[in-house]
Amino acid sequence: MKLKALIVDDEYNARNNLKLLLTEYCKEIDVVGLAESAEDARNKIKELSPQVLFLDIAMPNEDGFSLLKSLPKNDLSVVFTTAYNEFALKAFKANAIDYLEKPLSIDDLQNATQKLARIHGTNEQRTNTEVNQFITEVIEPKALDRISIPTRNGYLILKNEEILHLEASDNYTMLYLSNGKRHLSSKNIKIYEENLDPSVFYRVHKSHIINVKNHLKEFSRSEGNVAILSSGKLVPISRRKLSDFLSFINTF
Repeated sequence: MKLKALIVDDEYNARNNLKLLLTEYCKEIDVVGLAESAEDARNKIKELSPQVLFLDIAMPNEDGFSLLKSLPKNDLSVVFTTAYNEFALKAFKANAIDYLEKPLSIDDLQNATQKLARIHGTNEQRTNTEVNQFITEVIEPKALDRISIPTRNGYLILKNEEILHLEASDNYTMLYLSNGKRHLSSKNIKIYEENLDPSVFYRVHKSHIINVKNHLKEFSRSEGNVAILSSGKLVPISRRKLSDFLSFINTF
């Protein structure tokens, strides 16, 4: 009997592509639904009673980890679909949690679904409580020290200290790095604001997030309320953000 699966991913193309691959190549899986957010997933879990979640980690507003921790105790199997950092991937593997690294490989997908078929309903199956404990104790303390940036060929993993600042460019975001390079991301700046470490990064303007902890060198009123970064770059601070920003930097 096929395992009923729900795909959870905020990107339309990602969830539909995964559904296509599972339908075409993985006979063990019956995709019963698609969810575009954590809240959507909670509703569809109640409605559809899936046995497996194919779950993206990095989603706006509420990520995949938060979704799992909000669910009542159950026997859902979880396959993470992620471009997460190397530490997390090794930890998932060591703790018998399935994951698929983006961009998805058909071979990896088949191996994961075959493993699900083998372990589902056996003593090997990890409970949702065990997964949540692992996330809290192992993954989350490490998760905020770096981010993944989608590129044409895959993903670039950047440590916080490598990032000078981020600048909105329409619905895209330009990331400026300490080595002088820059990368254009297809994700908008709001998503980065929600997923970056708030003790390191601060959104000083609707179009700018700066790395306060590692690269803020000076605040200048004479230049018109700007943050001066280690590269010499001047980033404007909006009037609305100014008071909170000054309070924020006084905590360092």
